[in-house]
Amino acid sequence: MRFSALPRPRSLAGQLFAMQAVLIAVVVAGYALFTYLSDRGQAEDAAGRQATAVARSIADAPSVREAINAPDPTARLQPYALQVQRDTGVDFVTIMSPRGIRWTHPDTAQIGGKFLGHIGPALEGHSFTETYTGTLGPSVRAVTPVWDGNRVIALVSAGIRVEAISERVQEQVTAMAGVAAGALALGGVGTYVINARLRRHTHGMNAAELSHMHDYHQAALHAVREGLLMLDGQFRVALINDGGRELLGVGPEEVVGRSVADLGLPAPLTGALLASQPRVDEVHLTAHRVLVVNTSPVSGGERRGTVVTLRDVTELQSLMGELDSERGFTQALRSQAHEAANRLHTVVSLIELGRAEEAVEFATAELELAQALTDQVVAAVSEPVLAALLLGKTAQANERGVELVVAPESRLDDGLLPQGLPARDLVTILGNLIDNAVDAAQGTVRARVTVTAYAEETADAAAGGRAELVLRVADSGSGVDPAHAELVFQRGFTTKPAGPQGRGLGLALVRQAVTRQEGTLTVTENEQGGAGGAGGAGGAVFEARLPLGGTAGPARRIGSAAARGGA
Repeated sequence: MRFSALPRPRSLAGQLFAMQAVLIAVVVAGYALFTYLSDRGQAEDAAGRQATAVARSIADAPSVREAINAPDPTARLQPYALQVQRDTGVDFVTIMSPRGIRWTHPDTAQIGGKFLGHIGPALEGHSFTETYTGTLGPSVRAVTPVWDGNRVIALVSAGIRVEAISERVQEQVTAMAGVAAGALALGGVGTYVINARLRRHTHGMNAAELSHMHDYHQAALHAVREGLLMLDGQFRVALINDGGRELLGVGPEEVVGRSVADLGLPAPLTGALLASQPRVDEVHLTAHRVLVVNTSPVSGGERRGTVVTLRDVTELQSLMGELDSERGFTQALRSQAHEAANRLHTVVSLIELGRAEEAVEFATAELELAQALTDQVVAAVSEPVLAALLLGKTAQANERGVELVVAPESRLDDGLLPQGLPARDLVTILGNLIDNAVDAAQGTVRARVTVTAYAEETADAAAGGRAELVLRVADSGSGVDPAHAELVFQRGFTTKPAGPQGRGLGLALVRQAVTRQEGTLTVTENEQGGAGGAGGAGGAVFEARLPLGGTAGPARRIGSAAARGGA
């Protein structure tokens, strides 16, 4: 047994159309009924006034009084009454004696009969009107006395049939009905057009579906972890979810209705949100986060707005940086393994040739060279994370034909770094600075990168101030144009050809990490022969200073150690 599906409720637009159509019909019908009753009453009043005027005119005529006093009043009054009836448009004119005996009537058979109606007020000298059913049917009539001096000598009645009045009203009602039908049709067409537009905007959904969609929309908006931002056609914030507020750092204040340009976001991010073209997986930096931004215009003929999604890849970006470092270490180890195999073959060949002393001498020299590099780095920087980073970057730079050295004034003891300074931020700062310097120095004469790392007291350390960690990287490249001293730290700025993953992100990440630690980051020209210089002409020096958060005591110990290195 099959059950028929329940009919789908009418759409919201359809419900509104039906309600508005009924409302318009009721209003028009009510107006028509009111107009009909009003016009009928007015028509009856007009008929009463017309009948009164005719009756008084006849009563005031001298010829009528003369005819009344004649031996046969009907002979003279009947033709006169019919003439007046035709000229004035009334249905009857009856002239009668004070006793109500008719002298005139449209139907001659009724002459001599008694008048049907009230005559009492007229006999007392008053004119009056009434609606009464006489020989011609219901009529609106007026009765007025005929005076001869101070005496009522006759009565005059003039009237218009109710049927005739209805015919007059019917003509007006017909015209009014046409106007009402036109108004109803015009209202129906207007309502249909408006509701057709509403149907397009609501996609034919009914009220329950719209209510459910709103509930789902609100639930999804607050449940999604990604940032969601909706802008209107004037790039004002129309909607933002909790994730969007958190990722953009706009705080709890009301931002809906404000322009994107007024949110205080970084200029590149603001430019991406204001762009008319879609943006796909663009990486942007805020003060504390790395965001992947996607924008898509809202379709619909004209520009209605933009939908923006934001993904937080701060942790992912850090892991990718560490992965790149590990990949570089792996490549360096592979190259070193290849070199070690060559050296081992050389040692074996020397032994086979009977030159054991030369083989020992060759192997010892290679071992001392590698150990000297390790001893140099570890002696200067005993912090394990930075030491491992420097050893790996040294091998990578060597593979690219760049000499990476640690300045003799460098000194960082193990355990110096506080808990508030994550090793990941140090890797981000120093690793990206070294990568940038190696890129700049590669291909130059005597390509060299010099890394300096030490701690020193700030100017107010003696008064209980804090110590600072100084990370300085100098290269022998072409240097940085002073006009670009600030631009180099913006995402997307680069003087090198773009790779498959894009460029211009490393220094932006460095600035973000330095800012997060409330430090400072500067770039200056590398003066030839200066302390910590790269040993060649030109180049750039990037220096990051990070507060260590320690007291002046440890800072003095570190500073004295740095002083021994010639800082």
